[in-house]
Amino acid sequence: MEEAKANLDLTTTLHLGVRAVVGSGNTEINSEVLNLLTEEERETLNNRNPHDAMLIVHRGPSRGARFLLNADATIGRSPESDIFLDDVTVSRHHASIAMISQGSYVLKDCGSLNGTYVNNNSVTEISLKTADEIQIGKFHMLFFGGK
Repeated sequence: MEEAKANLDLTTTLHLGVRAVVGSGNTEINSEVLNLLTEEERETLNNRNPHDAMLIVHRGPSRGARFLLNADATIGRSPESDIFLDDVTVSRHHASIAMISQGSYVLKDCGSLNGTYVNNNSVTEISLKTADEIQIGKFHMLFFGGK
């Protein structure tokens, strides 16, 4: 009886192939990713400093929001976060992005409740590449590194 109750308390997250991975992780931005961006977003990408990176929310709340990265940044639901994602699916101190060299960035999960995903894989720490899709809670963001 106790074992049956323990099995009922077990929870998991099922993806069922519903979340499509957008980025291939290639250094070149493929046309599939570019088609997700508006003309204004493409222009913003082309006009940024070549060493700066950018996150663009392409699905979920705040679709179209852009975050310029030229230093380390915190991501979370806390208003003090550098990248403020206002949704209960995001932990207060969810993740961070650190610049390890000009144009190279590392994403780290900060012990979040719902986890951090890159290209549909759960990660604790990963080097980001152009066209990587980052999912934090309901927010799906595309990462664009140096030109």
